[in-house]
Amino acid sequence: QVQLVESGGGLVQPGGSLRLSCKASGFTFSSYAMKWYRQAPGKERELVATIGNSGWSVYYSDSVKGRFTISRDNAKSTIDLQMNSLKLEDTAVYYCNAYINAYDYWGQGTQVTVSS
Repeated sequence: QVQLVESGGGLVQPGGSLRLSCKASGFTFSSYAMKWYRQAPGKERELVATIGNSGWSVYYSDSVKGRFTISRDNAKSTIDLQMNSLKLEDTAVYYCNAYINAYDYWGQGTQVTVSS
C-alpha cells in the first residue's frame, strides 16, 4: 500500500531554515510527480511546491518562491523541501502528497512552527 512519511519539522526563529523529507513506498516512485502542501490553523490546505517525476520540472507557490526548494531522489524514493528565510506565516502542518490513479495520498504531516 502507498505510504508517505514526513519528517524534519520543528520550531525555528524567523529567518531560519528547516529541511523536510518525505519517504515514499508502495508505488513506483519514479513514475509520479510529488507535491508538498501545507495547512495553517483555520485555513485551507494549500499547494506549496510540485516536482515532476524526473525532478526537472518544479513549481512553487508565489508565497514561497525564492525561499523554498523542492528536490527528489528517485533511488531513495524521497522528496525534500528546503525552507530558507522562514516567516511567521510559514507556520503550518506540511504534508507530502502523491496523486496516483485519480486518488490523493497523504502523509501524516509534520509541524513547522516559526516563532521568535
